[in-house]
Amino acid sequence: MDQYTTRNIGLDLVRVTEATALAAGRWLGLGNRKEAHRAATEAMAEALRFVDIAGYIVVGEEGRLGEHSPLDSGQQIGSGHGPEMDVLLDPIDGTESVVRGYPGAISVASVAPRGSMWSPSPAIYMEKIIVDQEAASFLVPECMDAPAAWTLALIARAKNKAVRDLQVIVLDRPRHYNLIEEIRTAGARVLLRSDGDTAGALIAATLGKGADVLMGIGGVPEGVAAACAVKAIGGGMLGRLAPQSEEERRAIEAAGLDVKQVLTCNELVSSDQIFFAATGVTDGPILAGVEYQGQVARTHSLIIRCKTGVRRMIHTEYRLE
Repeated sequence: MDQYTTRNIGLDLVRVTEATALAAGRWLGLGNRKEAHRAATEAMAEALRFVDIAGYIVVGEEGRLGEHSPLDSGQQIGSGHGPEMDVLLDPIDGTESVVRGYPGAISVASVAPRGSMWSPSPAIYMEKIIVDQEAASFLVPECMDAPAAWTLALIARAKNKAVRDLQVIVLDRPRHYNLIEEIRTAGARVLLRSDGDTAGALIAATLGKGADVLMGIGGVPEGVAAACAVKAIGGGMLGRLAPQSEEERRAIEAAGLDVKQVLTCNELVSSDQIFFAATGVTDGPILAGVEYQGQVARTHSLIIRCKTGVRRMIHTEYRLE
């Protein structure tokens, strides 16, 4: 039995996401995006020091944040003792939701054996379609170039629904104006999110959480994190690079990356030794947010282990200093 299957690293990761969510939750509704992100990043970096892995961050968010972070791409994290792992982190998936008091923000950490996660540096954005296990086998590469109505009809057939019964998660961005109109014209219902791309993917990939599919363009880090969760759950995903500026397109071409290549979950993360952990920061369909009450704080978390298909929901109570 190899070193990955003898230990559930997710139990270590969830301590990291809990510590991060506890720090991030203090900024709920305060309107200070920069300080909220800094507090969460520092908490996550500190907690990672005690995780027994030799970790390497494959995709950071430096391309969009414009500032250096201890969680940038290429950083080595963990204690240095234990298996060599690719690591993908998001201190707050949905920072705007935290600072504005909106629902659905989570803290995320995922790992897989070294060399198994897709790392398309210097790409920043990618297009995604994500569905749950009912529609996973119906999701074909042609969906990425087909009209939304065609793809939605395919998903509806897989789920034994009418297209008008479908609910589609889309990030509320100007770049999605035409996509939103296509979805509405097809008759499906749109669930707009202010941010929280990974959380949206988790909802779309989980049966019975009110959404049938996620569509649109979001970040590469969130896309790879979503692939870890979706593969572990048994859902389906397609992804493709979607540069949003001429500068990003030139950088992608210089790196020899193919902007036309459509990737599945198995290509976005090749191993089944995936561990995914998330803790709610604000209330959402899957995870409740952090609760503070005097000297007590409560968190709600999820751990998924791909190899076994086991999902754990964890409710933790902390005594605060």
